[in-house]
Amino acid sequence: MKKVLVAGATGYLGQYVVKEFKRQGFWVRALTRNLDKLEDLSHYVDEEYIGEVTQPKSLHGICKDIDIVFSSVGITKQKDNLTYMDVDYQANKNLLEEARLEGVSRFIYVSVFNAEKMKDLKPIQAKIRFTEELKDSGLNYLIVYPNGFFSDMLEYLQMAHRGRGYVFGSGQCKINPIHGEDLAEACVFAAIGDENRINVGGPDILTHSEIATMAFETVEKPLKISRVPTWLSNWFLTILKFFASVKTYGPIEFFMTVLSIDLVAPPYGKHHLRDFFLAQKDNITHRTKAACEKDQKRS
Repeated sequence: MKKVLVAGATGYLGQYVVKEFKRQGFWVRALTRNLDKLEDLSHYVDEEYIGEVTQPKSLHGICKDIDIVFSSVGITKQKDNLTYMDVDYQANKNLLEEARLEGVSRFIYVSVFNAEKMKDLKPIQAKIRFTEELKDSGLNYLIVYPNGFFSDMLEYLQMAHRGRGYVFGSGQCKINPIHGEDLAEACVFAAIGDENRINVGGPDILTHSEIATMAFETVEKPLKISRVPTWLSNWFLTILKFFASVKTYGPIEFFMTVLSIDLVAPPYGKHHLRDFFLAQKDNITHRTKAACEKDQKRS
């Protein structure tokens, strides 16, 4: 039985990856900072490893007897005063060094689709730097370039629930986001293959206007979509760059960039965004209501 280490196991994608590796007959070791976060995955994890990816000393021996390392480690929301270079680059490099020491046979890393076309963005620079490190490591590797996740599209559902949606430019840029379960399946299938790079997106190719419209249909509210001119979004980013910290500017710049270009990856999977929106409808209603109540208490 092959053994896999999953780093980023408690993240959106990582949870699905842990389950898929287990379904495919792997022995699974999961890296976590907090055992409580692995509670929902207890039936799928054979061994927990408590460590912090940004602290090399805490990772000693993490790859012992491991055949495959899977890492989806990266900053999704800025916190702990850590930078993209601290996490997306250095933390993954720390894992890579442990993998090399233990003679791991394959290292799998999850990057971002079309990363090369967004190399001026801070989050992407860190990812590209690590992928170059991985390619030069001498290890057998696989780099997965997924399109946006379904979870990223929840912003449209939240906007629709608040009653007003926004798209950039004409709103006709296309994307085919992918569900975490479908992406996990693609990753695990590729893990046992011989490819060193895969691009993958979901089965539905949609414009951002279509996604926004779908969100309003889901929450059953009148369609109200505002289009933000490209020149205005560029002006906003220019001004923001001078006044905002990297912690604030980086995610906004990335978000606005991916909304203003076509991102269509080879389609894969069986999950559809409309079904995901419908399943998340009640959760979004609850979250939005809770946020409004919190704002009212502050005012």
